[in-house]
Amino acid sequence: MTIPGKQQVFSINNKEQFEQTALEVFKYQAQNCVIYRQFIEGLKIDLTKVTTVEKIPFLPIEFFKSHAVVSSNDLIEVTFTSSGTTGMITSSHHVTDKTWYEDSFRNAFGLFYGDIKAYTVLALLPSYLEREGSSLIYMVDDLIKQSDNPDSGFFLYNHYELYQQLIKQQEAQKPTLLIGVTFGLLDFIEQYSINFPGLIVMETGGMKGRRKEMIREELHQALCKGFGVSAIHSEYGMTELLSQAYSKGEGIFDCPPWMQIIIRDTNDPITTLSNGKTGGINVVDLANINSCSFIATQDLGKTYTDGSFEVLGRFDQSDIRGCNLLIA
Repeated sequence: MTIPGKQQVFSINNKEQFEQTALEVFKYQAQNCVIYRQFIEGLKIDLTKVTTVEKIPFLPIEFFKSHAVVSSNDLIEVTFTSSGTTGMITSSHHVTDKTWYEDSFRNAFGLFYGDIKAYTVLALLPSYLEREGSSLIYMVDDLIKQSDNPDSGFFLYNHYELYQQLIKQQEAQKPTLLIGVTFGLLDFIEQYSINFPGLIVMETGGMKGRRKEMIREELHQALCKGFGVSAIHSEYGMTELLSQAYSKGEGIFDCPPWMQIIIRDTNDPITTLSNGKTGGINVVDLANINSCSFIATQDLGKTYTDGSFEVLGRFDQSDIRGCNLLIA
């Protein structure tokens, strides 16, 4: 079976192309991803009757904790792992071709924000820098390099240096992206405040037990005040995916054309819900070609008629992971 290539996936620009490519990817992965094939067989699903994206079965994300979810026999180039507290079983995403990930996040950033070379990229991601296997660090490190800017870089707990760099950026009126883990951004604004209206502050979620959880409105209000910006941007991604959705404010996310959110009924996982109704978030990520592109997450959310979506929390008793957004 012919597997859809990058040109087909990353050139998707309408619903019909997405649907056709998604069905091709499904047929490929239903044959070549062992755990996904076993999951489909367990559901007794007739593959010939899967004729729309909504009928595709979504693999529970928990399988990434117990199985190697791969659809390729190629050697694994990189393994991304989720963060977790001591004793917690974490997810592993084995990637056989890391250029799929690189092309996905580079193209997505370009679609939402334009040429990366126009930005100074500053990263405040201490908890991720302190461990190995973070897909977020891999992405941000690449964006920093792609920016080709000597002022771009990572900051650990050196908040004063970050503050000085932000002042420098503000005075020079240079387009600047500050991407940070939530608790790190809050720690920073407790020490320093700046009025930098042109700054893009992008939070990746996650308190990681460092702070009391906050509702999104409260969090974004605090960050807006601390950085002097009118809105807080967010990134929705996870270890098990190779694509990200972005929010430019108000917690409303948009996907790149090769990614889609479908809401499932929490009581009947096979049933999908219409726009505006809250349920479990299923993600179609066609960049996840060599793993599984159809993932049932433990996040709750709802979609809107324009294709955007909102994350409203997590299922009860599900693991709290570092790269998920806060309850809204």
